Amino acid sequence: MTGTETALGYEQARDELIEVVRKLEAGGTSLEDSLALWERGEELAKVCRHWLEGARARLDSALAGRDGSGADSGAGAED
Repeated sequence: MTGTETALGYEQARDELIEVVRKLEAGGTSLEDSLALWERGEELAKVCRHWLEGARARLDSALAGRDGSGADSGAGAED
């Protein structure tokens, strides 16, 4: 990810991604514009994924600390 993408917050990236998907679904854009939108959507999805993975790690850490055991009690079983 570039510095610009990492500077985006989760909500900002998500909202822009929603707009990109809306434009792609609406159609009516040239192939070149559609490809540019697709590429931007991929970048935004990476930003969202990065934020969500970080939030998941923080949650897992907090839950492990609360346990006192520090053991991974099935977290990630749904991954």
